[in-house]
Amino acid sequence: LPASMYTEIQRERPDGGNILTHPDYIDGNPDLIKPKKLLNPVKASKSHQELHRELLMNHKRGLGVDSKPELQRVLEHRRRDLLIKQKKEEEEAKKLQSPFEKELLKRHQRLDQLEKEQEKQEDHAPEFIKVKENLRRTSTVTGDEKAA
Repeated sequence: LPASMYTEIQRERPDGGNILTHPDYIDGNPDLIKPKKLLNPVKASKSHQELHRELLMNHKRGLGVDSKPELQRVLEHRRRDLLIKQKKEEEEAKKLQSPFEKELLKRHQRLDQLEKEQEKQEDHAPEFIKVKENLRRTSTVTGDEKAA
């Protein structure tokens, strides 16, 4: 009995038991607007197409995705070595600084800050005071020259 039921189902579906429904627009009805497949903006982009083409070429040549040109690998290796070398030199320079040198550096930085603050204060002074100070300097210099 189950075999006869299976044959009846097969007779009802002559397409081989396909469960998917067929779209209505295949009828050829001219009044219906037929849908168009949407373009994927990523796949339509030029850069994606070039990347895909390059991947296919590398695959044909037998190159892996991770493999880079030899020149690029060498340059990256050199850059990495250079950075490591610079970091080691900086660490050694910090270790070699004695407490005396560190204190000198701190004092030098404080003096620089004080000079900058004085320059800022001088910049805020009115211009006639600056000119007056310059006149005093020139008058004392000319007076000293006459006395000599």
